[in-house]
Amino acid sequence: MTPRHPHPGHAPELRAAARHLGRRRFLTVTGAAAALAFTVNLPAAGTAAAAELDPARISEDPFTLGVASGDPLPGSVLLWTRLAPVPFQADGGMPAQRVPVEWEVASDERFRRIVRRGTATAHPEFHHTLHVQVDGLAEHRVYHYRFRAGRWISPAGRTRTAPGIGAKVTGLTFGLVSCQRYDQGYWTAYRHLAQEDVDVVFHLGDYLYEYAVNSAAGSRGYPAGTLPDHFNHETVTLEDYRLRYALYKTDADLAAAHAAHPFVVTWDDHETENNYADDTPENSVPPEEFLLRRAAAYRAYWENMPLRRPQLPDGPDLQLYRRLHWGRLAQFDVLDTRQYRSDQAYGDGWQFPGPESEDPSRTLTGATQERWLIDGWKRSRALWNVVPQQVTFSRRYNSTTLPSKVSMDSWDGYPASRERVLAGAEAAGVENLMVLTGDVHVHYGFDVKRDFEDPGSRVVGTEIVTSSVSSGGDGSERPANWGTYLAANPHMRFYNGQRGYATVTLGQEAARADFRTVPYVTTPDAPLTTAASFVTEVGDQGLKPA
Repeated sequence: MTPRHPHPGHAPELRAAARHLGRRRFLTVTGAAAALAFTVNLPAAGTAAAAELDPARISEDPFTLGVASGDPLPGSVLLWTRLAPVPFQADGGMPAQRVPVEWEVASDERFRRIVRRGTATAHPEFHHTLHVQVDGLAEHRVYHYRFRAGRWISPAGRTRTAPGIGAKVTGLTFGLVSCQRYDQGYWTAYRHLAQEDVDVVFHLGDYLYEYAVNSAAGSRGYPAGTLPDHFNHETVTLEDYRLRYALYKTDADLAAAHAAHPFVVTWDDHETENNYADDTPENSVPPEEFLLRRAAAYRAYWENMPLRRPQLPDGPDLQLYRRLHWGRLAQFDVLDTRQYRSDQAYGDGWQFPGPESEDPSRTLTGATQERWLIDGWKRSRALWNVVPQQVTFSRRYNSTTLPSKVSMDSWDGYPASRERVLAGAEAAGVENLMVLTGDVHVHYGFDVKRDFEDPGSRVVGTEIVTSSVSSGGDGSERPANWGTYLAANPHMRFYNGQRGYATVTLGQEAARADFRTVPYVTTPDAPLTTAASFVTEVGDQGLKPA
C-alpha cells in the first residue's frame, strides 16, 4: 500500500453537507450529490452560463493537450480536445468565459476534402473541454480532424467510423493498453503503438494514478523543480484530478497515440483511489465523504476522455458500461468492474478463498450490469463476443500447494459473479468469447475454462491480459513467480513481466494476439519486441502459439 500524503481535501462545508445528507440520501438525491460535488454547476441546456470570449484574444497555443477521438459508431465519431494554454495552472490559462471553437473533418490528411465542419462551445464549467459528436459520415472509413480557436490550429488527428452492425467484415485489429503511472517510467510503448496499423485502441483502466508526483517526476528523473509542487500530493478534489489529467496529457507519446487512433476507454481504480469498491474507500473515510471524491474523479474523467454524452456523470454516478459493434464480426461489451462491486472479501489482497468470498450474493459488476451483459449476449449476432474490462477474469493461484491464495480484488474474489457470467454466456450460445484485461502490470494469456475447478473442463474462450505502459517500473521477462504461476495454473498459456501493450486481430476463422514489450521504461526510447504470438480458432477456443 502506498503511504498517504497530507492534503487539505474537500472544503469543510462540502464534507459537512455530505455527512448531513447521509450515505443513502446522497446516493439517491442526485441533484444534491451534484451540488455537493462541485463548486460550479453544469451549463444549463440551451443557455450560456458565462460571457463569450473572442477566440482572437487567445495569445498562446491553447491546444497543448492534443486531440483525441473515441467510441467509433457506424457513420459517427466523437472528437475531443481541451483549451489549456497554461496546462499546469488550475484554470489552464483560460478565463471563465465560453469559447467558440471550430472543427473540421476531412477524408484526406491534408484537409483538401472537408466532409463536415462546425463550431462547438468550450465551457469553463467543463474546464474548456470539447466533446464533439460528428454524425452523417460514411461507415467503416478513415477520417482526419482538427480544431481551430482564433489563429491557433490543433494537431491533426486520425480516426475512423465503425462498419454498420449488419455489415460483413473480414477483419479488425485493435490495441490494448492499461496502467500508465507517470512517475514510474516513460511511455515509449505509446510511441510504438501510434505507429501500429490498428483500427481502435482499448484502454482498460488506470489512465492516471492518484499518488503524489514530485518535481523530478519520480523514475523519469527530470531536473529537480521541473514540475510544480501542486502535483506532489494525492488527488482528492476536482481541481486535483483536472490538473493530474493535464500532466498526463502533456506526454508527447500519449498524445501521439491519441492522435493516431480512436480510443475506447474504461476505468479501473486509480482514476479515483486504489482498490475502492463502490462507495467503500481504501481508507477509513465515511462513504458519504468518499462519494465527494468519487464525484470529482468521475467528472474529471469524463471531461478528459473521448466519451459521448450518455456517459456524462450525475454527481458520484457515471454509467461507463456500454456496447459497441464492428459489423457482424464483433460485439464489444465494455464493463465497469469498480463502481458497483461488493467490497473485497477478507480485507482485500491475496487471501485463501472461503465463505465470505464465495458468498453467492457477492457481485463484481452489480446486478443491473450483469443482466445487461447476459441479455446483450442473447441478442448478439456477432462472430466474436469481446469483453473489455479491468481485473483478471481467469483463476489465478499463487501456489502449487492447495488450498492456494487468490486475489480478492480480481474475479477470483467474486467466484459466484464469474460463474453467473460464464453460465450466461453458455446459455446465450456464445461460442467465441474473448475477455480483455489490464490492472496487473504483466502480460498473461489464459484459456477460459467453463469450470476452473475441473482440469478436464472445456475451454469456452480466451483472456488476453495486457501489461502496463509504465506502472511497476522496468519489469522483467520472467518475474520471480513465473514458474510457480505457470505450474499452478495450467490454463495460463503465457506470462511475461515486461511493460508494453498487446494487439489482437479478429478474423473470420481465427484471432491472433501479439504481446509487445519494451525492455525498460525508466529511460526513454526503448525498442519494441514481440514477446509472443498466439491464435485461437473460431469454434475451437484455446490459445496456441502462432
